[in-house]
Parts: sequence; structure tokens; C-alpha cells
Amino acid sequence: MRAQPSSAAPGRRRFTRRGFLQTAALAGLSVPAFRPAFAHATTPNSQLNHAAIGVGGMGWHDLNTLARHPRVRIAAVCDVDRLALDRTAQAFPDARRYADWRELLEAEAERVDTVSVSVPDHMHFPIAYRAIERGKHVYCQKPMCHDVAEVRALTRAAGERKVVTQLGTQMASGPGERSAVQLLREGAVGRIKQVYLSANRPGAVENYRLPGPRPDTGSPPPPELQWDWWLGTAPVRPYASQLYHPTRWRAWQDFGTGWSGDIGCHLFDAVWKGLNLQPPREVVAEVQASWKNSPARRADTWPQGQHITWTFPGNALTADKTLPVEWFDGDFYPPESIRALYSVKDYPPEAALFLGTEGALLLELGHAPILLPEDKFEHLPRSKPAPRDHYHHFVDACLGLTQTESHFAQTGPMTEAVLLGTVAVRVPDQKLIWDPVQARITNHSAANSFLRRTYREGWRTGIF
Repeated sequence: MRAQPSSAAPGRRRFTRRGFLQTAALAGLSVPAFRPAFAHATTPNSQLNHAAIGVGGMGWHDLNTLARHPRVRIAAVCDVDRLALDRTAQAFPDARRYADWRELLEAEAERVDTVSVSVPDHMHFPIAYRAIERGKHVYCQKPMCHDVAEVRALTRAAGERKVVTQLGTQMASGPGERSAVQLLREGAVGRIKQVYLSANRPGAVENYRLPGPRPDTGSPPPPELQWDWWLGTAPVRPYASQLYHPTRWRAWQDFGTGWSGDIGCHLFDAVWKGLNLQPPREVVAEVQASWKNSPARRADTWPQGQHITWTFPGNALTADKTLPVEWFDGDFYPPESIRALYSVKDYPPEAALFLGTEGALLLELGHAPILLPEDKFEHLPRSKPAPRDHYHHFVDACLGLTQTESHFAQTGPMTEAVLLGTVAVRVPDQKLIWDPVQARITNHSAANSFLRRTYREGWRTGIF
């Protein structure tokens, strides 16, 4: 964890209050609430029997981290890829194995307490929803769901069933982000005027650099892969090597939510909690020109560059009646004047910058917050939250010892906002007005069709 410096490090720009104010000047810079219900939990002396659904890629990390908790027993594992299951069997030989998550939830209904969902985005809702219906505590990777309507339904279901939930925003449990949330709530840099989110990690968009659209013909899937089960709720399409499974699915609208959906919940977390945000009123997106001008790509893939702006209602922590939050990725970057508040050369590739009336707070993803200008805030007392394991915190909550950091009552409305950004991306340059009570866009009927998918036959639930 990077420590907060008390003086400028060698070779690094030092920022004075006057310099900060000059640069900032150049920049020109009743909603239904989901409240956490009391979650029923096992006794503190219990052992949790856990089922891991999706054990390849990120799921492998999720499984192993949960398994390191002394009160977790891996009872069942599931994956549509036999190679992933075989590897898991070697590490957890006593775990019962399944290729079909529906079979697992049926057979293990009375034998498991908790479920992790670590699969492509388009299958988060049906798996998590059915697990919650059965009263299982759920750890779900981000984003919570693929569609806004799914998020609303899953948030409600978790509250009604009173289960413990945790979204996979692991850095939300870190001391850096928790410290930033506290500083924002305390008004350390004054009332916030604007927030800039940058997601320009080098190489991050490589999985999105696809020729698109999908090929007309495919190839037989490898024998170890249950391709139809992998497709799940999505439309049928032929398998194509190196285009979907195991990682490039994020680039396709049927399966993933683009880069903003993928990393957005991480960057939004401190913004949402630190500023006590409520659902946005408006959202608009500017996108990569070559994608916007290609009907075939727009119908199938996500762009490799996005600039999304949400307008949130203001509150006691904001400077005005509304709060703009801007997202930048790909070839879109925050204004140079904003990056200059820290350093144009060294501006973090993944960060949130909060521009306040008395200064700015820069939170690089996974690091400690920095208050700018540094000389003004170098003596400000700061708390140092203890390190916390996001996964084990979920387990402890299931045991009745605490409440999770990223429970669905909180992260559900936040994820809705993030996914509204993906809706705006699909109708670029159109300002969308959002009615959170009715859960609809009031000024663009076509955009409403992107709030929820139609599941294919054989995969529909009673809701979708």
C-alpha cells in the first residue's frame, strides 16, 4: 500500500495551494431506497459449506480465497469447462462436481450454505437469483448483473430473503478506499463539485479490440466445453475459437458489459458511498467514432473508447444541486487541467478524482487517497483502517459476526447507475432522462429496450 507522503518525493511534482487553485480555475470546473434487511446467518461456531459456480479464471481465485477461511468447507464446485473442473478436483478432492449449475442448486439445496457466482456477466442474475430463492448467501462477481432490470430484481430478492450478499468489489474492503470514503463524508476537501473517473489501464482494452461483428460460421466447440450451457440465457451462436471463452466474452454485448461495466463498480464504489449518492437523473455517452459509425459493430460489440457523464442529484456533501460524474476510457482521458492537479505524466491510469471547493481527493484504485494540494493537507489527521479481506469479511457476515462492505442493498442501486452508462453507450450522444421509481428512460423509447434482455427458450425464469 502506497503511504501518504508528507513531502514531495524525488522527481515528483509538488503542488501548492496557489497552483492548485489556478489549475482548478482553468478546468471550469425521492427515490426508492433499498435498505439492507436483517440477514439471517449461521451461528459464529458453525462451518459454512460452500458451492463455487465458475472455477476458471477469476473464479479460481475466488474459490481459493474463500477456501482459506478456517470455517469454510468447499462442498461443491461447478463449471461448464471440464478442464477447469479437473484442476479444481485436484485441489479439492472432496468437493462434489457439477457441469450444470441448475443441477448443483437442486442437488445441494440442503447441503450448502453459501454460493459464489464467478461466471460471465450474462449469467450472474439467473444463478444468483435461484441461489437466493433457496436461501443461500451469495458472493457475486461484478457487475452484479448484465442488465438494469436484473439488478433491480436481484436487489429486491436479496432483501426479501434476508440473505448475506457481497459484490466482488474487493478493493472496497481495502484501507485506502475506506479511508477515502471517510474523508469524503467528513468534507476534507469541502463540498464536491465534480468527479472524474479514469479507466485507462495500459493493455486493458485488448480484449475489446475485436474485428467484429461475430463470424457467420463457427467451429465445433472443444470436447471439454458445454457450449450450450455456456451460452445460457444468450442467443444461440456458433462457437468460435479465441473469440468468446474463456476471456474475450467481455467485448460482446450478449455476454459482457464493456469496460465501463467491467471495472465501473470498482471505481464507482467510493464515489457512491463517500458522497451518499442516489440514482442519477441523466446520463449521456460519447464513444469511439469508428464503432459509432459501424452499424454491424454497434449491434454486437462494445466500443474501445467511452466518455460517459452521469448527472446525480446533489446533497449536503456536494457543492451544487446536481453532481456531474464523468467516466473516461480507451482514447478518452480526463481534461489535462484535471490531470495536472496531480501530474500529467504520472496521473494514475485507474483512479477517481473528486474536485471539491477546498481542494481535491485523488483515489488511485487499490491505493491510499491523496489530498491536493499536498502542502495544504499534509498535517490533516487521518484514520488508518485495518486491512480486511473482502472474501473473508463475507464469510464472517454469514457467520453473524459483521455486515458486508458491498451488500446488494448498497451496490444494487450503484450497479444500476453503472449499467445505465452502458445503455447510454448504445445510443451515443443522446441525453437519457432516468426515472428510478418507474425504472424507465422517459425521453427515449428505444433506449428502454436495453434495460432488459429477453432470455432464450429453455432459460427463462418467472421474471425474465
